[in-house]
Amino acid sequence: MGEPRGTHVPVLLERCLELLTPALDMPDAVHVDFTLGLGGHAEAVLERFPDVVLIGLDRDTEALAHARHRLAPHRARTHLVHAVYDELPQVLADLGYERIHSGLFDLGVSSLQLDEADRGFAYAQDAPLDMRMDQTAGITAEQVVNEYEPGELVRILRQYGEEKFAPRIVSAIVRERAKGRITSTARLAELVKEAIPAAARRTGGNPAKRTFQALRIEVNRELVALESALPAALDALAPKGRLVVMSYQSLEDRIVKRALTARTRSTGPIDLPVELPGTGPTLRLLTRGSEPPTDEEVEANPRAASVKLRAVERLGRQDTTSGDARERPRMSTHGGRRRLRRGERDEGEGKA
Repeated sequence: MGEPRGTHVPVLLERCLELLTPALDMPDAVHVDFTLGLGGHAEAVLERFPDVVLIGLDRDTEALAHARHRLAPHRARTHLVHAVYDELPQVLADLGYERIHSGLFDLGVSSLQLDEADRGFAYAQDAPLDMRMDQTAGITAEQVVNEYEPGELVRILRQYGEEKFAPRIVSAIVRERAKGRITSTARLAELVKEAIPAAARRTGGNPAKRTFQALRIEVNRELVALESALPAALDALAPKGRLVVMSYQSLEDRIVKRALTARTRSTGPIDLPVELPGTGPTLRLLTRGSEPPTDEEVEANPRAASVKLRAVERLGRQDTTSGDARERPRMSTHGGRRRLRRGERDEGEGKA
């Protein structure tokens, strides 16, 4: 196995390890890398924590092959599985594990997928319209663009790309595909550019960015998978276990925030002075809002510029209300060490 295609610098590596260390130090710790990619985060975990067992998941067979080669020195402690992260319950059952102690999601497109034109993710390079993270299964972006009904295409561009010019773009696509099938990323990017008003093209980067994001999310069912994967990961966490999630766009981060903060609150009646058994929070936040990268991290790795990091710890049995009712705490607290980071703002947990 040669060098992997693409470049790979693990995003926020030291911060992720800092947050996960208390869980990785637990006896017989099991760590799940939900988005293994080329294995940079996983390699660091295995090297620094010699007793940890790693379960690495990825839907991309090319990435898995390179990660398997990279992590070969630790093969006795690794289970690398071709799977989407929402398949965690089945993976754990197959491997015979009931609980995990730590987990990491590094969402979005991997360096391997972005850097190689033949994968069809990059709007700046010509390639077949594919965009599948798992090239062994599923529909392609070419099928979506050429075969979906116009109304469904508009919905996808609006919902997944937050594209306000979706109707204009879809009209251009429908006119073009009536002449012949749209098969290349370059042609699609050109159509999008022509459909967007000139004034709007002057700001916001490449005008095809939102359309390509929307198609990628639809092809890979990314948000659907994430919405079921997060609850499954949190359910599998052992007491005092920790989960770190890095997202790169607002749709992902909204899902992550909702899933994590929901479990930091009581589910019992708010007018009672005590917490009823089984209704108390099961998680505590380790980050205040979402953490952006530092300037130094962005300088070292430009792909970290848009990352938002969130982390939680599952409360220990003594911290939950599984027994008798107890008095409600007067104020919530955030665990973990506080660190000021570039562009950070304190987000209200009640906001969408």
